Amino acid sequence: MSRNQLSMIDDFLALRRIAFIGISRNPRDFSRLLDKELVKRRYDVVPVNPQTDEIDGRHSFASISEIDPPVEGALVMLPSEHTAEALDACVDAGVSRVWIHRGCEPPNGHDATRKGKLAVISGECMFMFFPNTGLIHRVHRAIDRFTGRYPI
Repeated sequence: MSRNQLSMIDDFLALRRIAFIGISRNPRDFSRLLDKELVKRRYDVVPVNPQTDEIDGRHSFASISEIDPPVEGALVMLPSEHTAEALDACVDAGVSRVWIHRGCEPPNGHDATRKGKLAVISGECMFMFFPNTGLIHRVHRAIDRFTGRYPI
């Protein structure tokens, strides 16, 4: 997999309306912490979880294809064996910008990404790229810079 480009990350973070595919029903889950941070930063986050109708008072959709009005991008935080299916759903819904959270990458890549149908940021934690983020995320960013893993 190629390195992520910082310009793609900046472009994704400039989006305002994003689907959060795989957000957990568990309020203590990491996905819910990220959701709260996105909402705090004034993103219009649209939950996608077929196992619930509501996340923190917002309607949760069973699929990205059901969202209306459409989103500008999608954040995917699913077990890796389900990520390819979510990427297919993004293509079908016309959502071309996707962020696959660190640890959620599909095991064998994805055809739509290879064919240029999706602009994908893969394997990064969004918290590291927020301005004025918490100490732990700044340390994580510093380690990635030191080890050469940080996007260029």
